Amino acid sequence: MKPVNLQNAVLVFSLLFIRNLASGQATPPINPPPSEAQAGTSNDLFIMFGSDLVRPGLEPKANYNIGLGHTFAFLKKDPIGDEITFGYTYENGGSHGFLHTPFGAHTEALGIMKNFGLPKTKLVTGYTWIQAGITSMTGNRFVENRFYNGEALGLIVHFNDHDSIWIQEMFNKLVTIPWYTTASIGYTRSW
Repeated sequence: MKPVNLQNAVLVFSLLFIRNLASGQATPPINPPPSEAQAGTSNDLFIMFGSDLVRPGLEPKANYNIGLGHTFAFLKKDPIGDEITFGYTYENGGSHGFLHTPFGAHTEALGIMKNFGLPKTKLVTGYTWIQAGITSMTGNRFVENRFYNGEALGLIVHFNDHDSIWIQEMFNKLVTIPWYTTASIGYTRSW
């Protein structure tokens, strides 16, 4: 039996969930998200769980992310982003296990996110997210610090004004490591 690729499983789940929302099978939110014109400033606390596919071998590895974001009303027309973010990410870099090994990557990154509406729905919106920061790789004799760059594309499923689920695919790059992808799903609380 062939092992299930976690990244593909998250993608299939996400697409089925969004299809059900679009077809009206899911319960609409009590309070729909504010329109772009009504939205001012807001804060977001996000917690995401995902998996890297480490090269070589494409073994799934843990990728956990927590962070804060703040949307600025005056940036709504900025084509690159309207929300400034700060996040911490832990990635398992060991040769075995999914949750934790002594070999890991700890990343602190600043980012800019652009939220945008999708046609014919207010339940689901999209976003792009560009991040840059420092990754500290542990487990060796010395901690190795590397410049980090990540770009993501994602969907936000809104339950009400304060609660949403984020689904994203991120392309990550460290200076000494080839590009790799991370699929994530997470909860966000906005206020």
